[in-house]
Amino acid sequence: MRDSLQHPTRLVPLAFLVAILLGTALLMLPAARAEAGSAPFLVALFTATSAACINGLIVVDTPTYWSFFGQMVILALFQVGGFGIMSGATLLGVLVTRRLRLSARLTAQTENRGLVFGDVKGVLKMVLVVTVLVELAVAAILILRLRHGYGEAWSEAIWHGFFQAASAFNNSGFSSYSDSLVHFALDPIILVPMMLAILIGGIGFPVLHDLRRDVTRPARWSLHTKLTLLGTAILLPLGFLAILIYEWSNPATLGQFGWGGRALNALFHAVTLRTTGFNTIDVAAMTPSSFGVSYALMLIGGGSAGTAGGIKVSTFLVLGLIVWAEIRGDPDATAFGRRLSDDVQRQALTVVLLAVGLLFCATLMLLGLSDFSLEFLLFEAISAFSTTGISTGITGQLPPAAQCVIIMLMFVGRIGTVTIATGLALRSKQRPYRYPEERPIVG
Repeated sequence: MRDSLQHPTRLVPLAFLVAILLGTALLMLPAARAEAGSAPFLVALFTATSAACINGLIVVDTPTYWSFFGQMVILALFQVGGFGIMSGATLLGVLVTRRLRLSARLTAQTENRGLVFGDVKGVLKMVLVVTVLVELAVAAILILRLRHGYGEAWSEAIWHGFFQAASAFNNSGFSSYSDSLVHFALDPIILVPMMLAILIGGIGFPVLHDLRRDVTRPARWSLHTKLTLLGTAILLPLGFLAILIYEWSNPATLGQFGWGGRALNALFHAVTLRTTGFNTIDVAAMTPSSFGVSYALMLIGGGSAGTAGGIKVSTFLVLGLIVWAEIRGDPDATAFGRRLSDDVQRQALTVVLLAVGLLFCATLMLLGLSDFSLEFLLFEAISAFSTTGISTGITGQLPPAAQCVIIMLMFVGRIGTVTIATGLALRSKQRPYRYPEERPIVG
C-alpha cells in the first residue's frame, strides 16, 4: 500500500488534493471572508480547487467576498499550483541536498508532462528564476501604470499589480478586480504585459529551457519545442482573426470599440482563451461562431509542462501528423526530420479520447442538473477541464451538484487524464505474454 501511494502517478494527485483541502480549510476561516461569518464549505472548496488547479472559475466575487487574508490564500494557492506542488518539493530537495534523486525526477516528470528526464533538474531551477523575474517585471509595469495612470494609492497599486502579474504568469485567471480586466480594455500598457506573461507561462518550461540554451539555432531545438512554437504561431493568429471577424460588428463585445480597440481586445481574447481566464469583453454576449472558436482554442490549450491547460499544442499537432501520415500512406508520422515514436502516438490518442469522453459525460451531467443551454454548459465544462477559467457568468448560478461536476473537471484537467487513468489502473506486474495480432476494419 505504501509503495503504491509513493508511485508518482498517485503521489501527484494526492499532493494536489492535500493542497486543495488545506486551502479549503483556510478559506473557511472567518478571517478569510470580508463579511462576518465563515464561507460555506462548497464555496471554499470550489475556490480552493480553482486556485490550486490554476483555473480561475469563481462562484463568488473575489475582491468583495474574500478578505485580504482570503485573497492571499488564493494567491498562494495559484502560485503553488502554477509552479507545481511536486516541482516545488523537488526543487527544495535539490537546494537542500544538492542532488536530485531518481524518485524525485520521476515525480517531477510525472507532474510536468513533457519534461525530458535528463533535464528535470535544470528545468526546475530555471522555472523558479523565470517565475520570479517575469512576475516582478510585469508587476512593476502594472504598479506604475495603476499608480500614475489610474490614481490608485501605492498600497493598492502594489497589491493589484502583483496579483494580476502573478495570476497572468500562472495562467490562473483570478483577478483582484470585480470586472476582471474590463475597465482596462483600451489600455495596451496593461494588456500587453499581461499577454506576454500569459504566453511565457503557458508556452511550457521545456520550450523556455531550449530557447535559453540556444535561441539562435533552431536546428538544435527539440522536436517538442519546434512543435509547440509552430502550433502557437498557427493558433494565435487564427484565433485573433476569427474573434476579430466574428465579433467585429457585435456592439456587446468588440463593436463598442474603435479599430485599435477591436484589434487589441481580439488579440487579448485569443491569448487568454488558450491559457487563462481574464476577459475584457462580455463573454456571454459573443456570437455562436465565436463560441465554436472558443471551444477549440480552450480544448487545445498551451504548451506542455507549463502553466497552461488543455490537451496541449504538441498533442494536437501529433494527432494532425498521424492523420496526415495515414492520408499519405506513410508508415511513419514524421516532423522536422524526426519520426514520432509509437508510444507518443498512443499517448496523444489516449489523452484526446479520454478528454472528449470525460467532457461528453460531464456535459450530459450538467444538462441534467441545470436549466442552462448546451452552448453555455459546454463552454463552462471545457473551460473547467482545460483550466482556462474564462466563463459566461453562470458558474455561481449552477446548483451545488453541478458545481461539484465543475470541481471534478478542474481537478482532472490540472492533473491530466493520463495521470489519473494510470494512477487508477496501476499494476505492479507486467503482462508476460502478448495476444495474437488481428486487424479489425476501421472506417
